[in-house]
Amino acid sequence: MKLALVRQKYTPFGGAERFVERALNALAEQGAEVTLLCREWTGGDKSGFPVEIVNPRFSRLGGRRARDASFARAIQNIIAAGRFDLVQSHERIPGCHIYRAGDGVHATWLDLRAQMQNAAQRFATRHHPWHRFMLEQEAAMFLHPDLRAVICNSRMVKDDVATRFGVPQEKLHLIRNGVDTETFHPRLREIHRATLRAKVGAGGTASAGSAALMGTAPVILYVGSGFARKGVATLLAALARMNRRDAVVWIVGRDKHQARYERQADTLGVASRVRFFGAQTDVRPFYGAADLFCLPTLYDPFPNAALEALACGLPLVTTTTCGAAEIVVPGVNGYVAAPHDIEALAQHLDALCVPGVAPSMIAAARAAAAALSMDAMAMQLLALYAMEGAA
Repeated sequence: MKLALVRQKYTPFGGAERFVERALNALAEQGAEVTLLCREWTGGDKSGFPVEIVNPRFSRLGGRRARDASFARAIQNIIAAGRFDLVQSHERIPGCHIYRAGDGVHATWLDLRAQMQNAAQRFATRHHPWHRFMLEQEAAMFLHPDLRAVICNSRMVKDDVATRFGVPQEKLHLIRNGVDTETFHPRLREIHRATLRAKVGAGGTASAGSAALMGTAPVILYVGSGFARKGVATLLAALARMNRRDAVVWIVGRDKHQARYERQADTLGVASRVRFFGAQTDVRPFYGAADLFCLPTLYDPFPNAALEALACGLPLVTTTTCGAAEIVVPGVNGYVAAPHDIEALAQHLDALCVPGVAPSMIAAARAAAAALSMDAMAMQLLALYAMEGAA
């Protein structure tokens, strides 16, 4: 059986892209014949599988809509040519055999996003050509007769697809993201904690002699790009509300509006306790140096960063609209709050900053991720491909 996986663009920083890379290598190790179809591959290890560049021309005047439409048409032509037995897409392309809903449901994201927009912003989003195209593609894909299966990485996404589009339950398969449980491990604490905290100072610009500067302050770690969707503003507001005044926040990730969040931290009076580290090709030292992980996202189907943090033994604080909340046991390996509930978030962070509490959750955090290994995910995927390929 020849299998093709579709992802339009790979960069070494994106969670979905890192999933594709790991999944491809894991499937190749299991003997699957897998080809990646993409417009662009930047960085990453592709030694275990062939990468085919699909980069059709499009009018730059048409923006993202023209770009994505041209890529979708090219992939549809490849499907029609019958070169592969199964084509699994990570993009919303009508006619794909299997769709992995790793980015969730675009319509749901826009609904949630509208809650934090003013009337003008909601109007602009609703009439934006690219968003309209995505909504059309999404609906057409889920209703297409050639769609055999949908891989959902959380129950939240699975229930959403079933309710919103009426996709039969037999087509919906819950296969959560896998994590390399050897690469992401509590032993990173021993390797990186003292070194990184001494190098950067846990409190950034804190005054000399303070607990923060000496590296003994509780470090709350955030990893992710797209600060607006993933709740950086909420995290900063919660930091300002916390009773624990020496706790610091480390933000790892890229966002073109970072200056806006730096100004917010300054306005809230917490700028000295917030560090922006930008995108990192290797986040392991940060997992090793932190005490807990916080992702107060507005919408996230099942973020790899949250799973990596748990695998490293960090208790997780996230929201009810994050798929990773499904493996959080409150008070055991983390906490869950409603999006934008700043007071609840601050209370949860304070609870985990009590001396000894976060370390006492290392084993439970690790256990939540241990069953979601890359090998386990690969075996689930192979079983699905075998079933659908024989159908």
